Amino acid sequence: MTDKPRGTQLVGKTIVSEEHGKKYGEVEDISFVEDTGELMNLLITDTTDHIDDVKLQEDRKGRNILPFSAVRSIGDFVIVSEDDII
Repeated sequence: MTDKPRGTQLVGKTIVSEEHGKKYGEVEDISFVEDTGELMNLLITDTTDHIDDVKLQEDRKGRNILPFSAVRSIGDFVIVSEDDII
């Protein structure tokens, strides 16, 4: 990914694994470094049963936290690498 995505482009998109096409849920919010705008994590809502296959941390609201480093591409879906989140 050469272009830096805007947070508003991510919210509401479905998160899917590139290896097996598993749907994990939807992006509810993002966390970022305020000074630089660098995206750090995606906060996931409307999770599916596949989310149990990966061991993600949760925030105070119980949303799963997905590191942005696992994101491979952004289009109609947010494509993530399972190897980078497991």
